[in-house]
Amino acid sequence: MITPEAVPSPLLSPQGAKVIIGGLGDSIIPTPIAPTPNTLFGPRGICLVDNGSLWVVDTGHHRLLGWRSHPQSDNQPADWIIGQPDFFSEGKNSNGNPTASTLSVPTGICICGEGLAVADAWNHRVLIWKQIPEDSNVPADIVLGQADFSQGEPNRGFVDTECDRLHWCYGVFYHQGKLFVADTGNRRVLIWNQLPESNGQPADLVLGQPDFTSRNENGGGTPTAASMRWCHSIAIWQGNLVVADAGNNRIMLWEGIPKENNTPCVAILGQSNFEQVELNRGVYFPSAVSLNMPYGVTVAKDWLLVADTANSRLLGWQFSGDLKSLPGKPANALIGQSDFQSKGENRVYGLPLRDSFCWCYAVEVCGDTVAIADSGNNRVMLWNLNNP
Repeated sequence: MITPEAVPSPLLSPQGAKVIIGGLGDSIIPTPIAPTPNTLFGPRGICLVDNGSLWVVDTGHHRLLGWRSHPQSDNQPADWIIGQPDFFSEGKNSNGNPTASTLSVPTGICICGEGLAVADAWNHRVLIWKQIPEDSNVPADIVLGQADFSQGEPNRGFVDTECDRLHWCYGVFYHQGKLFVADTGNRRVLIWNQLPESNGQPADLVLGQPDFTSRNENGGGTPTAASMRWCHSIAIWQGNLVVADAGNNRIMLWEGIPKENNTPCVAILGQSNFEQVELNRGVYFPSAVSLNMPYGVTVAKDWLLVADTANSRLLGWQFSGDLKSLPGKPANALIGQSDFQSKGENRVYGLPLRDSFCWCYAVEVCGDTVAIADSGNNRVMLWNLNNP
């Protein structure tokens, strides 16, 4: 196995999470989790807002929970809810049909201009609020992937896809006026060059497929530098586009932001070349250069932080130079496991700790705070960045 030259210093505070929302993990027996203002069921998205508020995608309860300010104590109850009539109800689309304020398996979330964007995956749409909600059940202003808020079929009910259709969209990201959507079921990333202003507005650019009508896994062939299998989250690192391609067990990196359809990436993390896609590089145990279904990616100062989901760990890379020299570079930081060769959920398949994970899906940074959607432990962790 390939290991770093030296044991890296912790990227996050060694004391573990400063605040945990959704339960401290006093049981490893799967039990139904009733919705309340401070419980979570398989959360997959977090959004730390500069004004101090926090939004969590409570995926299994089909709702968003909002806090007026970043919680300061464990299990602090939420102030707002979107997607259900109250904090104690659950059900896809609030047990009805899609509307501008209902959700069905929501996943990704991000700041979008002055507002908020949410990947409402099983309604096969992205919801956009022009202003960040500051109350419960504020309806979204714009929907992408569907003609209106009442529709919820994959690819608008068609067998084929197009530039205005979505199928299991799991990730959203916004950067300098551009909106990026991981259209996971169509095995592609769609880019809007400007923030959409109308319902169903078509995307301007596609990555992962040769055109807007194709949707085959890895472009219908073997994996390449341009193809995707299960794209999930998106980031910009040192000006370069980054996509977590969980199905191919790799992170894809482009030089800058692509301007043409199906532009191939120039580097990857997690695999030795563009053709190899096996989990943990075909070995049971992980290493400092391998990945197993990485769903989350974000940037902390000059670091790239990756949620290596099925290995129940976070990896951090610190790098400057030619991206083409990045493949094969071992991670510089490890969080959640005792060493790079370990992969157990909560390290030893035991009770959750303040510094352990069970299928961490998303990671988000705001200032010196790192938020982690620790989905398998049904919680969100707020952690201090260790001044990397």
